[in-house]
Amino acid sequence: MNARLHSSGGNPSEERLLAYAAGNLSPPEAVVVAAHLALRPVNDAWVRQLQTVGGEFLDEAAPAPMAEDALTRAMARIETDAGEVKPQPPLNDMPELPEPLRRYALGPWRWIGPGMRVRDVHAPRDGDCRVILLEIGPGRETPRHTHGGVELTCVLSGAYATETERFDVGDLEEADPDVLHQPRVVSDEACLCVVALDGQIELDGWLGRLMQPFVKL
Repeated sequence: MNARLHSSGGNPSEERLLAYAAGNLSPPEAVVVAAHLALRPVNDAWVRQLQTVGGEFLDEAAPAPMAEDALTRAMARIETDAGEVKPQPPLNDMPELPEPLRRYALGPWRWIGPGMRVRDVHAPRDGDCRVILLEIGPGRETPRHTHGGVELTCVLSGAYATETERFDVGDLEEADPDVLHQPRVVSDEACLCVVALDGQIELDGWLGRLMQPFVKL
């Protein structure tokens, strides 16, 4: 979680995609990367190739001994889960979200500033790292800020720009405590993002320090 992160052209770093393919990302980060892959079939295909190669390595590895009661416990679980399969109601009220995000219930929208609102994604957490949906209106910008930990942001609709780069639908931005930026919505529509946020954002400057107690994501 403390490694220096870089984003290029709206794509995750290769290190992060390798970690995702190996199942080594924290659950909140994996949710955001999965949303990115749902919107970027080329990257998704590359990750699937990595997973296939990993599976071949497992096939060639020496078998590991299993517990004596492993089969009994597996059969008991199958019997417990067996039965009539009933249709499940939608887990959230946003069918326009990429499929990986439709698997999770959502909290209510909360106002966090003019033209900005946020809602929690009830995905697994990792310590202080959690998943949120962040929506910012056209022409609006966040306060200039850095981060207490990792911040992964995938654009679901609209677009925003930082001082150095533009992020459109499917793009993923990777940030850490060394990144200081002020995203600004540059699309005619609101920009909706899914974010894995570790800790709170840290506002820059004297005005930011005054506002800090009131900005809670």
